[in-house]
Amino acid sequence: MIGFDTVNGALSKKPHPERELAIYLEALATGWGLQTRRCPVVGESFNLLITCEGAPGADWLLFDSHLDTVSASEMNIDPLVAKCEDGRFFGLGACDTKGSGAAMLWALRQYSLAPKRQLNIGLLFSIDEESGMTGAKTFTQVELRELAANARIRGILVGEPTQMRPVVAHGGLVRGTIVTRGCAAHSSDPSKGKSAISLMVKVISALESHYIPSLTAQHPLAGKAAASINVIHGGRQVNIIADSCEIGFDRRLMPGEVVARVLPEIEKVLAPVRALCPGQVPGEITLNAGFSLEPLNPQGRDAFTRFVAAALERRDLDATAIGAPWATNASHYSTQIPAIVIGPGDIAQAHIKDEWIALSQLKLAEQVYLELMLSA
Repeated sequence: MIGFDTVNGALSKKPHPERELAIYLEALATGWGLQTRRCPVVGESFNLLITCEGAPGADWLLFDSHLDTVSASEMNIDPLVAKCEDGRFFGLGACDTKGSGAAMLWALRQYSLAPKRQLNIGLLFSIDEESGMTGAKTFTQVELRELAANARIRGILVGEPTQMRPVVAHGGLVRGTIVTRGCAAHSSDPSKGKSAISLMVKVISALESHYIPSLTAQHPLAGKAAASINVIHGGRQVNIIADSCEIGFDRRLMPGEVVARVLPEIEKVLAPVRALCPGQVPGEITLNAGFSLEPLNPQGRDAFTRFVAAALERRDLDATAIGAPWATNASHYSTQIPAIVIGPGDIAQAHIKDEWIALSQLKLAEQVYLELMLSA
């Protein structure tokens, strides 16, 4: 799996980067006697759903692992050549999340050979997790909704590096931009222009002095709400008064917060900036929505949490539910069914220059996933 270049298309500009790997996994699963289904994603390629039905009318248990990766541009190892050394497996996606996907698929193969199968199992290899999560979003709206209307689903296990600890709560996010507009003029006479950069300085000051410090929401498992300004672009040339400036912000939400409230809260902070700039006209400070995702909230998921905990305890593993500040596909799935994030490796080993995963974690993941599949 590591040998396939699946850097997210938004980063690589390569169309359908996950397609070749999905086709490979499809052929592998079909050769093992498993059922496969291509689930189209508009504007993208397809999610791959691999299933093994245990008995007519049995409950479903679902698994998810995304096929795409982040960029390999900063890596100091060959990203597409898997290397095993000192009990570690190196390569792009080894930890996030081809390791979990491989462990899930191998567990599913073992389950298909079991003499007694009491659950129907579905493994989704989803696309575009590292950018827009269009794979998870589409599957939730189409195939998952269809399945949930006709069968009972225990829940879904989302494979991300958690050291095989069950993450039941995690953060959400809102990303967007703020654009300021000015009037260009020759820099020899700035009075004839209106600097969009100067206006943006006031915007940033308001956000950092009034909005960001006001974020006090906390969750006992997932952490504290946060926001940051991480990208800025402005001006066209050093001798021209800038007529445009743009910042990109990232707002992290905690369970209990909702996406719909974020932009109105930011607009309230921008209103005084507009009032202090009487020379500005409406539209010269514009707030634009980008990608957003609700937090993963554990409320109402107790039965599924106990189901997963029981499987971990049978393996003498720590079943204590934990949380995380980051976001995953689980947020989409949890709008329809219970979702828990659990997978091999440590998040500290993902998105780094020599990404790796411990072989012991891969083996443990395969054992735990199989244990869950075999649970009555």
